Amino acid sequence: MTIYPPIIAAVVTFLLTIILLRSKTANKIQDIPNERSLHKAPVPRIGGMALVLGMFAGWAMVFRALPWWIVAPLLLLFSVSVLDDMRGLSVRYRLLVHLIAAGLLVLGTGLFAQHIWLGIMVLLLVVWMTNLYNFMDGSDGLAGGMALIGFAVYGIAAMQGKYIPFALLNFSIAAAALSFLYFNFYPARVFMGDAGSIPLGFLAAAMGLWGWQIKLWPAWFPLLVFSPFVLDATVTLFKRALRKEKVWQAHREHYYQRVVQIGFGHRNTALVEYALMAGTGMIALLVLKFQGMAIVIVPTWGAIILSVMLFVDHRWKISKHA
Repeated sequence: MTIYPPIIAAVVTFLLTIILLRSKTANKIQDIPNERSLHKAPVPRIGGMALVLGMFAGWAMVFRALPWWIVAPLLLLFSVSVLDDMRGLSVRYRLLVHLIAAGLLVLGTGLFAQHIWLGIMVLLLVVWMTNLYNFMDGSDGLAGGMALIGFAVYGIAAMQGKYIPFALLNFSIAAAALSFLYFNFYPARVFMGDAGSIPLGFLAAAMGLWGWQIKLWPAWFPLLVFSPFVLDATVTLFKRALRKEKVWQAHREHYYQRVVQIGFGHRNTALVEYALMAGTGMIALLVLKFQGMAIVIVPTWGAIILSVMLFVDHRWKISKHA
């Protein structure tokens, strides 16, 4: 049983992706390039459907370990995101659904009953993480690779803590992401769309919150694991907000987007981000095991990520004046 859920998730995702790519759905749901896109030709935006359904197939073997406050909001987000990929929904409607999903999660964990302000703060963080993954899904192989690494780190931490069913749930997400990545790595044959990015963002927050609740890890652990994504999206948001721009509009100002545009390309950008995410994951696991080292390791790693961001800013300014 230990290895079956991730294997099933990977196989089902792989087969469903092939089926969807050969179906009429691939032609109907496409990501059409615009002035804010990094790709040049239309690409089917149906990979997220295969990824999430594959993940659920793996989860079916450990369904007794799943609480309703993970499954119910996840199904809500997935259904609405599929509809958004097909027809396009307003920002206001999507945000309302994200708030409802986050509310169900926080309500189910009992945080509102423990402390209302803590519950509200966590709710807003969940909504931000849900959307953050969508913001960062804009370059071939990036979001899929980050999901593979991030949820694998969650799974390793759970295995070390002897929470086997919880580990299998996370490994199943990582395995589904791995199969999706086969089709999404540069040059991408498929994108995940909102049907993939929104559930993955929610799960990054939800699994992190669940692990904290069962005392598997401290509250900082999930934020550290996904910090390359969190910092890129958050810093970019604040910079745009300071310039009084519409932060919800699509753009090409994320650090990963600028790395692609200054000449690194999709493939090299993805590989650099993988190295950064893997390094962050190893640091998080190391600090989790030796928490006394956090005061030295975490600031050092933070300085490294900050240096990378400053380097990108510098190269971007040079390229704009070239």
